[in-house]
Amino acid sequence: MHQLDNVIWKALTTRDASFAESYGSARRFPHDVTALGAFSGPEREGFESILGLLPPGGSVALFLNAPTEPPSGLGLEVIRAIPLLRMLHDDRKPNPPAHDFVELGEKDVPEMMALTELTKPGPFGKRTRELGTYLGIRRQGDLVAMAGERLKLPGYTEVSAVCTHPAHIGHGHAAALINAVIRGIQDRGESAILHVAAENQRAIDLYERLGFTERIVQHLLVIRKGQR
Repeated sequence: MHQLDNVIWKALTTRDASFAESYGSARRFPHDVTALGAFSGPEREGFESILGLLPPGGSVALFLNAPTEPPSGLGLEVIRAIPLLRMLHDDRKPNPPAHDFVELGEKDVPEMMALTELTKPGPFGKRTRELGTYLGIRRQGDLVAMAGERLKLPGYTEVSAVCTHPAHIGHGHAAALINAVIRGIQDRGESAILHVAAENQRAIDLYERLGFTERIVQHLLVIRKGQR
């Protein structure tokens, strides 16, 4: 299996293994880190294992190779199901920074949570920043844009949580932050990947301008365990 064929599983069994919660053939991050999880092996066995990781009412987000419904009889409800592009950076060297960045830490979490809640870049929890470096741009003291690192697997790191406050769009903040995160990834001798909803053409256009190309279409499936 190529490193990028089951990225959440690969991350949770290699560089992100210290975060992994395990049951049977499934792994997941703690929910306050990120909602992502994965399984390896037969599909029904995988969903049964995922079920064992979830408390009543708990949810998990999976990256699957094809549109998939959970097997009947398990009490798993589909919350969201959309096509998702995995994009791979071509390793071009990013332009020198033209913005002032701040590295975001624990004290910045309330603002990071507020910004991601407003802009909806994808799953983001109170502890997501523990997965890697997160950079932000502040204007008049307020956090107006950020981006950082999430999944880590051998040779690759995922760029994630790219978001800009609606009042500050159009100033190149997202591109500058992505390039800064890529530089950090390249400095470690790794390549950058990212995931984006297939319907988000504006974001895809930006990522392509920055050197990302589509590698594969995945399918995001967010499921929730019943209360009983």
